[in-house]
Amino acid sequence: MLNSAQLSQLLDLTRKIAEEVGTFIEKERLHFSMDRVEHKGFNDLVSYVDKEAEQQCVARLQEIFPEAGFITEEGTNTTQGETYNWVIDPLDGTTNFIHGLPVFAVSIGLMEEQEVVLGVVYEVNRKESFYAYKGGGAFCNGVQLQVSKAPNLAASLISTGFPYYQFDLIDRYMDIMKSLMQKTHGLRRLGSAAVDLCYVAAGRSEGYFEYNLNSYDVAAGVILVQEAGGLVTDFGGGRDFIFGRQIVATNQSIHHELLEVLGEHWS
Repeated sequence: MLNSAQLSQLLDLTRKIAEEVGTFIEKERLHFSMDRVEHKGFNDLVSYVDKEAEQQCVARLQEIFPEAGFITEEGTNTTQGETYNWVIDPLDGTTNFIHGLPVFAVSIGLMEEQEVVLGVVYEVNRKESFYAYKGGGAFCNGVQLQVSKAPNLAASLISTGFPYYQFDLIDRYMDIMKSLMQKTHGLRRLGSAAVDLCYVAAGRSEGYFEYNLNSYDVAAGVILVQEAGGLVTDFGGGRDFIFGRQIVATNQSIHHELLEVLGEHWS
């Protein structure tokens, strides 16, 4: 198992990789054309920038920690390791990127067996590097992060994601949002799960929930919330939030209240 010194060293190298890949993404956005967009599925978009960014991440991460396997969004490398796996979303917020909406990020997490032990999210537009490793605290550009001290839903801003396929569950989701609109300061939909989680860790919002997610959407952000003093579960309050396709992340204080609202409308 990796010790704190090893995790700290890996984190520094991973941060550098994420920032360099983010710089590539930023430059490509300047002359990006919608003609170069592909559809992986209904409303599931990908571009050459996603693919190239992932290739850069995989190549560099293999160099710094060759013992680890990979879980990647675009399938650049699908060889999984027995103990360690990099979990990569090279461009979280692809739809935002394609439309020129400035919320998208490079997201890199490292899992040790079933636990995330290191995470880096580089938000390209604000040039904010969020990073954490297990037991080492969470930081953004050198400043330590702490979740919000808001005591309840009534004092909270909540972020989420809207369904863009699998619309059979949309009515339940709309009921949840209707309830939260009346019980909170408001709802936000940024379009990047990685950034949503970072903002909970930074105290910019008190909670985030979403369903139909993949491991690479959330892995890096999960440890940031945890190391900033927050709580992460699935919709039922359990621990199946990396591969279970649903996640709730909060400042802890509002967690039970938010789960209650979800439980009223979600089976």
